[in-house]
Amino acid sequence: MTVKNLRPALFPLLLATPFLLNSCVTAKRYEDLQARQTSEAQARAAAEQQTRLAKADLQKANDQLNELRLDQKRLVTDSTQNGNALRRTRALYTQLTDSYDKLLKNSDRALAERNNDYGKLAKDLATREGELGALDQSLRKSKADNDRLAADLTTREAKLKELTQALADKDKAVNDLKARVSKALLSFNSSELQVKLKDGKVYVSLSEQLLFKSGSSKVDPKGQEALKKLATVLQEQKDVNVVVEGHTDNVPMRATGGIQDNWDLSALRATDIARLLASSGVEPSRITASGRSQYVPMAPNDSPQNKALNRRTEIILTPKLDELFQILDGNSAAPGK
Repeated sequence: MTVKNLRPALFPLLLATPFLLNSCVTAKRYEDLQARQTSEAQARAAAEQQTRLAKADLQKANDQLNELRLDQKRLVTDSTQNGNALRRTRALYTQLTDSYDKLLKNSDRALAERNNDYGKLAKDLATREGELGALDQSLRKSKADNDRLAADLTTREAKLKELTQALADKDKAVNDLKARVSKALLSFNSSELQVKLKDGKVYVSLSEQLLFKSGSSKVDPKGQEALKKLATVLQEQKDVNVVVEGHTDNVPMRATGGIQDNWDLSALRATDIARLLASSGVEPSRITASGRSQYVPMAPNDSPQNKALNRRTEIILTPKLDELFQILDGNSAAPGK
């Protein structure tokens, strides 16, 4: 590669080097490369200067040679003068020829050395340019990956914030619901009725004494009064699902009046309460009735007191979680849409 051809090839690299080195190469490597390029540029300038001087000397020698040849022609007629001039001319010619040959040899050797150095430098620069190109491509890919991860993180943070807010709203709704239910049922004592929070739900636990006569699945008037007050609250809470669970102790049920066992008794009691809530204004589609028999006791069935605790009906109030499910599914549409 010649000097003139090297300059255009290096120019884009020299322009791009500051940017690439700022993000890819250390300052030390950049300074070493820049110092090396400066040194080579100085050496190239010196070689070009030496070549110009050699060409000037050669031109000067050619001019002198031409003048001597003219003198030789003029001195041919005078043998003595011409002989002396010819000897001087030949001596000078020999001297000039030797000088010319030396200059040519020195110039050719210097140019060959410089060209060899330029070739090595060009090859090294091409290698560095390839390495920088690969590094730049890797950095671009890394930046694209980082941008994608940042966008994904932003999306996840927004979803987490939305989910956190929805959970906070849900917890507030559950606490408000418990407060309203407790207020509506305030006239009943704790031995008959309890309202508590469990696993993000409101549990209304009603004793058998409040709701039913022993072995009966029909709700007593006092129990009906409590259920109607509860239904009044649930009419205002449209986004609450209602599960009615009937529970018994472990004393076997004597078959009577169509009731075969504790399964039947617990299911019938839950169903009767569900019907009463529906007739009091709660949408039937929100109500689920289930009989749990003796298999989910509150306490061991080892005393009359514990057995009385186990004979109960639990009304479990659960806020609808449609909004939370939409967020978890990646759909943040507002409830009701």
